[in-house]
This record gives sequence, structure tokens and C-alpha cells, in this order.
Amino acid sequence: MRFENKVVIVTGAAQGIGEAYAKALGAEGASVVVADLNEESGERVAKEIEAAGGTAMFVRTDVSSAESAQAAVARTVEVYGGLDGLVNNAAIYGDMQFDLLISVDWDYYRKFMSVNMDGVLVMTRAAYPAMQQRGAGAIVNQSSTAAYLYSGFYGLAKVGVNGLTHQLAHELGGMKIRVNAIAPGPTDTAATRTQAGGASKELVKGLALKRMGQPEDMVGACLFLLSDEASWVTGQILAVDGGQTFRA
Repeated sequence: MRFENKVVIVTGAAQGIGEAYAKALGAEGASVVVADLNEESGERVAKEIEAAGGTAMFVRTDVSSAESAQAAVARTVEVYGGLDGLVNNAAIYGDMQFDLLISVDWDYYRKFMSVNMDGVLVMTRAAYPAMQQRGAGAIVNQSSTAAYLYSGFYGLAKVGVNGLTHQLAHELGGMKIRVNAIAPGPTDTAATRTQAGGASKELVKGLALKRMGQPEDMVGACLFLLSDEASWVTGQILAVDGGQTFRA
């Protein structure tokens, strides 16, 4: 029970990898806030965590809105008494439009970046004062190996997430708040199946481990980075990708 008496917000936790993170944290004793726009699925995840013996609640949250982010943190502190961890997982992905950087509609591009990149900063700015009051905290951002590959504005957003991780680690380190990121490789979620379609088999060919990742494959890294076991780890991007990428 590494997270007993800890409180963690997980954004985008109504499905996919975020749901796996939230349920794993609940199983290890955390009070989990399922923060998402999808009320039906978000409520379901929170109820399933509680049915399994954990503690959780759903809070409708728009990570692109500073007001919504602040309200989510305020509700968390009101109900659970504080905040120890934040997982910035929310993203526009499953229904993401395909287009080139040189031709993507400007309004769509701004909306996309407001969630996939700026949402990390919006949530962090809302959350860090509550962590500071606790004396320490940990933040895990959801990056992607797309940051290292040609992948248009999706990859560009993840490059931004990596940069935010590095910069925020230094800005918040003096407050004993650690900031790291996970970069998943091709992962078998409903969103990826929508995006990749029949290309999944081709993706697997480029991996050292010849299978798609599962949401559960990301859980160990997330729990480690949030835990005291990683007390001297900050500013790092951890690839969990079956050997898709390597950097000397």
C-alpha cells in the first residue's frame, strides 16, 4: 500500500491508460480523483475503484480551462484534505483529426494544443500550491514516443510535454515537488485502435518486443514515479515502448 493516506488526481482517467493508472493507485491505497469530461465513464471508473475496496470520486474537469482545473483541485482538497500527486494524462487522441502542420485548421490546432500540451501546465499551476502545503508532491505527465518520431501536431504536443517536464522539474524542485513523464509506445487502447486501424501489425514489426503494449504495461512506471521510491528522480522522460526507441 505505497499510497496509503495519499491523494492523487488522474486526468483523462475515464478510459484507457488513465483508467489503468487510477485503478492501480486505488488498489495501492490512494484516494483517487478521476478527472475527465466524460461523466458517464468517469463515474463508472470511480465506482469500480470503490467496489474494489478503494477510495475515489469523479470530478468533471476540462484541463484546458484554468477555472475548471482550480475547481477540481479545490474539490479534491475539500473532500480528501490535500493533494500529493497529479497524473497529467488527458489528451485529444482517439478522435484526433489527421492533417499536416502546414494545413491543419488553426482553430482546431489551438484547441488540440490547449488540451494536449497546455493542459499539463494548466493542471500543474492549479495543483502545485496544494502539494506545497503538504510539504512535497509528485507529478507524472503523459508524453509519447511520438515526440521522437514524425507524427505531426500530436508529436509536437508531446515534445512540448517533455519540455514542460524538464522546466517544471526545476521550477518546483525547491518545493520538493518532482516532475517526470512517461512516453508510451504503441499501446492497445480503443483510441489507438481507432487511429491505427489495421496498421497495428506494422507498428509491432518495429518494436524490440513483438507485441503491442497494454495499458497495464504503463502502470508500474507511473506508480514508481509517483512513489517515494523515486524520491531522487525528477525531470526524466521514461519510455515504456517495447524497445521502439532508443537514445544513446
